[in-house]
Amino acid sequence: MSQFPRAKTGTGPQGATEAPAFAAFREVPRTGVIYVTTEATKRGYSPSSDEWCNLGQGMPEADALPGAPPRITDLPILEGDQEYAPVAGLWELREAIASYYNDLFRRGMGSKYSAENVAVSGGGRSALTRVAASLGNINLGHFLPDYTAYEELLSVFRLFSPIPILLEPERGYAFSGADLRREVLGRGLAAILASNPANPTGKVIGGSDLSEWVAVGRELDCSLIFDEFYSHYIWRPDLIAQGGAASGSGPIETAARYVQDVDRDPVVILDGLTKNWRYPGWRVTWTVAPKKIIEGVVSAGSFLDGGGSRPLQRKAIELLSPTAATAETKAIHAVFGKKRAKLLNGLRDLGFTIDLPPEGTFYVWASAAHLPPSISDGMSFFRAALERKVIAVPGEFFDVDPGKRRGSRASRFRRHLRFSFGPALPRLELAIERFRELIAAAG
Repeated sequence: MSQFPRAKTGTGPQGATEAPAFAAFREVPRTGVIYVTTEATKRGYSPSSDEWCNLGQGMPEADALPGAPPRITDLPILEGDQEYAPVAGLWELREAIASYYNDLFRRGMGSKYSAENVAVSGGGRSALTRVAASLGNINLGHFLPDYTAYEELLSVFRLFSPIPILLEPERGYAFSGADLRREVLGRGLAAILASNPANPTGKVIGGSDLSEWVAVGRELDCSLIFDEFYSHYIWRPDLIAQGGAASGSGPIETAARYVQDVDRDPVVILDGLTKNWRYPGWRVTWTVAPKKIIEGVVSAGSFLDGGGSRPLQRKAIELLSPTAATAETKAIHAVFGKKRAKLLNGLRDLGFTIDLPPEGTFYVWASAAHLPPSISDGMSFFRAALERKVIAVPGEFFDVDPGKRRGSRASRFRRHLRFSFGPALPRLELAIERFRELIAAAG
């Protein structure tokens, strides 16, 4: 059964007329977070409500954190700010982004990023869409499970063919350089799209594994498109130690560490202020890649979105200084590390199965299979939790299936849910208590 039933023309409750279906327009499904938020809103949820616990949210808490730089609260509008920003972004911001990667991750390396290796865009989906629109008639590998918005993104653009690659819970969702080589050669992949750290599983490709991935991409001319929007939320001890020892940058992992030649290695990095700097409302994001790829991305931006906000881009420059970025990351690690432990341990105590404790992101990917039968799948638990004013995201939304080519068969992730520890700690504690009551009542 479809999760998104088509609207029918007719008379609804109290004589209201339901929205008609127009022949010229297709039904566009809501992505996972939008769907669950919409369902919660029907039951009275609002972002400002103290009664609700939104463990479905895809953004971190955005208030001040101990040890972090002060939150920016004023945005001056200068002469010229009423004009469009360049589609590629303000040159000064592009330089600041390039310097950020060079200073923190490419010390001592001969090849350095420049402003020409950077394109700025207005949000993560905008950055992804620009890259997708720049791809040719190729096979593009993507993973299961992965970020819900990839499904529509990979459906809209018809030049490339999306090829799914299943990650196995029994292996902790691991995917080695050898695995990558086999898939590239066996399926004729010219590019791979992957969130790293992975949304929703929290798996991180890092250290020697990430270095090997980059080497395979370089050798086989397979472009590696890394969605690194959670790259400052790293929980693996070996990667934390590596980051601190290498540059003092704190717990950050990025493919930029392992690129040999910034204009020849086929590595595309997507990141921005939304998660890693905790400014989601700014919608300032970027693509870092070889200059030739950036040229295509900018051309795509010229007809897709036209570029981002000029005053916000200018203000973003100060956030890219190594000192500010490092302080923010260390504060995130201290605060979100406690929240990770609270939610992870709380879910385990309630009977959820955790395939992999999150190595990155601010999500816990958990199975409800061993809960009472009435709430032992993701959608059933989600709906029951809504009645107790708690939001989570059912796992089937992450079973990325562009064009619904796999038909109506049940999702292999139907037992799972994604729980966010983006909210403040008191919200997590309240949600766990409400889950406890829900499970007790269902038992």
